[in-house]
Amino acid sequence: MMISGGWQRAARGAGLLADDGTVAATIFAEMSALAVSTGAINLGQGFPDEDAPVEVREAARQAIADGVNQYPPGRGMPVLLDAISAHQQRFYGLAVDPGTEVLVTAGATEALAATILALIEPGDEVVTFEPFYDAYGALISLAGGIHRTVPLRAPDFQPDLDELTNAVTDRTRLIIVNNPHNPTGAVFPRETLEHVVALAHRHDAIIVTDEVYEHLTFGVAHIPVATLPGARERTVTISSGGKTFNTTGWKIGWLTAPAEIVTAILAVKQFLTYVNGAPFQPAIALGLGLPDSFFAGVAADLQHKRDVLAGGLTAAGFAISVPQGSYFIVADAAGLGFEDGVEFCRRLPGLTGVVAVPISAFCSPQHKPQFASLVRFAYCKKATLLEQAASQLAGIAS
Repeated sequence: MMISGGWQRAARGAGLLADDGTVAATIFAEMSALAVSTGAINLGQGFPDEDAPVEVREAARQAIADGVNQYPPGRGMPVLLDAISAHQQRFYGLAVDPGTEVLVTAGATEALAATILALIEPGDEVVTFEPFYDAYGALISLAGGIHRTVPLRAPDFQPDLDELTNAVTDRTRLIIVNNPHNPTGAVFPRETLEHVVALAHRHDAIIVTDEVYEHLTFGVAHIPVATLPGARERTVTISSGGKTFNTTGWKIGWLTAPAEIVTAILAVKQFLTYVNGAPFQPAIALGLGLPDSFFAGVAADLQHKRDVLAGGLTAAGFAISVPQGSYFIVADAAGLGFEDGVEFCRRLPGLTGVVAVPISAFCSPQHKPQFASLVRFAYCKKATLLEQAASQLAGIAS
């Protein structure tokens, strides 16, 4: 029986719907299954293998013990709303009203889903950079939007501003900026972000920023778009606690925006998860208030891990793009004789006992050839595991 419905748009937007109507597993599921079946080191999926800070974990345990186990308020618990507001002021000088301009969500992905579903009409265009986090394509298609992309080319993965200008038109409703960027690890400079703001004004578009790696940059400052002149009134800023605090399974995300935009998004969000994660909300609130030394430390630790894996990949013969942020590093397998990143990733566990994912999994069909030989490795793992992976990868050239 053929099951019709909006799921087809979502699957097609994510590149998972074949012409015959069958749905393919995501490359992440395929590679993770391959890691399990072969015993390979899984550097494909971007989740850490170390726990949250002890005080954050203890805060969650205490909340459970204190009975914080029922529905929290629809916008989020006041303690977390206040902490998000204080975080934006502390790190970026942004004054955000916790009662009207903050919304807690089930991770950043729900924030993205609610925002896209709330703010676009069928036929509206949404511009993203490409490669793109696969949820963008799925959600834009589910909402009936038209997905336009601007390529980020190796090795620096920065957009051509003329191509960006041409992509944004009067038909553009949203410009989605993922910064620091997944999967490339690029961090966009002020010039690029100011250009996005100018285009949004010119074409009356709303900017949606995905900033989940905001505290994980290396030697460069993270610049929230909402801090730029003329941006705040038309920007939805999305982040979460998962990446900063190693709590990806807690799914505590949030967005900040002008009150009228938050109200519009809440009208959709309340019919998605309604609410979530009651005992985890005060724990993330505590995390957001940790001292500056904590935030500097997590970035420095992750930079060390990046360098361990980067050295191993280079020694193995890969050409790499050294990321300025995020969990990920992009390597080019072409120099090792592999032009097809998908096939390379399927063979890699047998060759070296390591799993990666192809960058083409983050691309639309027409642009996959531009990124065919590129693969993504995650370095958000214990340093000892990365050292082992680097040693095993060295065998690929032998």
